Amino acid sequence: MKIALVVLCFFFPFLAVLIKEGPSRRVLIAFLLQLLGHVPGVVYGLLVVTRD
Repeated sequence: MKIALVVLCFFFPFLAVLIKEGPSRRVLIAFLLQLLGHVPGVVYGLLVVTRD
């Protein structure tokens, strides 16, 4: 499951964070970072998804 979320982070980081965390402030942060630029959203998404 984690591998699928990591792959999803490269295309839709906020969606991967939503699946991992559920509706939370982190989803909003990931979405806003993706609006600022795709790379910051991907990096943040990867950090959230790979954290144990």
